[in-house]
Amino acid sequence: MKRIKLIVVDDSQQMKKLCAEEFSHSSEIELLEQVSDGSKALDIIRERKPDVVLLDLVLPNRDGMALLEEILALENAPKVIIATALSGDAFVLNAMQMGASYYFIKPCSATDLIGRMRGICAEQAVKTNVDRQEHISSIIEAYQNSTNTNTNPVPVKNVYKNRNLEERISNIFITVGIPAHIKGYQFLREAIKMAIDTPDIVNSITKKLYPSIAQKFGTSASKVERAIRHAIEVAWNRGKIENINSIFGLQVYGTNEKPTNGEFIALVADKMIIEGC
Repeated sequence: MKRIKLIVVDDSQQMKKLCAEEFSHSSEIELLEQVSDGSKALDIIRERKPDVVLLDLVLPNRDGMALLEEILALENAPKVIIATALSGDAFVLNAMQMGASYYFIKPCSATDLIGRMRGICAEQAVKTNVDRQEHISSIIEAYQNSTNTNTNPVPVKNVYKNRNLEERISNIFITVGIPAHIKGYQFLREAIKMAIDTPDIVNSITKKLYPSIAQKFGTSASKVERAIRHAIEVAWNRGKIENINSIFGLQVYGTNEKPTNGEFIALVADKMIIEGC
């Protein structure tokens, strides 16, 4: 039987060790390479032409969601299995809709990974949108059943409606291109939550909001301000303005326009409030 050619894109020492021990001498898996730096991964994948890429979403020097999109856009694109510590319906649904074949929450076993790789390489390609949507639904339903302690898991069709606040905010960040591994991601999410609970706090962003976040994360208010500003700049520099405007349903910003920290926080918080968070 032909061995499955695999490239692992992950900087976790634990995952590197697992892959080295379990895949290097496997009769089913040919481990081509392990890549730690997300910025180098696409060129290596293009050159080595694996059957499967095992991808973490939190990578140094690269946003995993953006890399996923670029991998799947390659000619004769490999299958992509996500293995990450990022949990929540927002991440799973977004990755699956982009074209990922499966989504594992770390830690995951080598046995499960091999079984999933074997399955996706053997199965026929999903040919229609209906088939693809059914495939996405089955994956998310399996994910929910494995992570939801409730005896009645939330139906897949209601994922967006019932997603908790943090996951909904995270989904917006993913869409507009704010990577999860930068500090401003967490600070900005916390700022939006505070603005939802206390809308007037956006009028005291320097005196109240930044210091409150700084106290929670054990840093300084000035570092919070800079990190949030950097997160917004990353989204704008990546040119996903159309995604930002589509979220809010109108032409909020142009290419050369960039909101202040307070404007962006207030805009997302207002959206959450209107949607009945």
